[in-house]
Amino acid sequence: MAHSRSAKGRAKASSQGSSQSKSQRQLRVGEELRHALARMLTRGDLRDPQLAATNLTVTEVRISPDLKSATAFVVPLGGGDLATVIEALNHAAGFLRSQLSQEVQLRYTPRLSFQADHSFDEAARINALLHHPRVVQDVEAEADDADDGAPEGGPDAQ
Repeated sequence: MAHSRSAKGRAKASSQGSSQSKSQRQLRVGEELRHALARMLTRGDLRDPQLAATNLTVTEVRISPDLKSATAFVVPLGGGDLATVIEALNHAAGFLRSQLSQEVQLRYTPRLSFQADHSFDEAARINALLHHPRVVQDVEAEADDADDGAPEGGPDAQ
């Protein structure tokens, strides 16, 4: 009975660790799926008018630990109605999954879902904050204070 508990404890600890960090296999399969989806979307195999007229970038594919479901993060190039594009992609997910099964050799082709990638928007927001006049003023004040506290001539001067 003690052996059974310790095995359960190891399995539980192992599953907790894998949920926090991606395994090498998850990362590799996710990257392969990202490349395959990008090729498929570039070819224009989809007949949906909302998708045919939109150039998409697949920024990341996150795959579940069992490799049976994948979430693709996309962003349309040049803007566009993001909600409509995501809805159209999720509607075409079954077709894309069948095409993906021919592109990538996996035992199971994962179920696909699509989400908007807001990381570029977040990066632009952080960049704007860092270049805000008050932040620039604070950074310059910090640099001036650091210069005032340093001895003349550097550390070797005495």
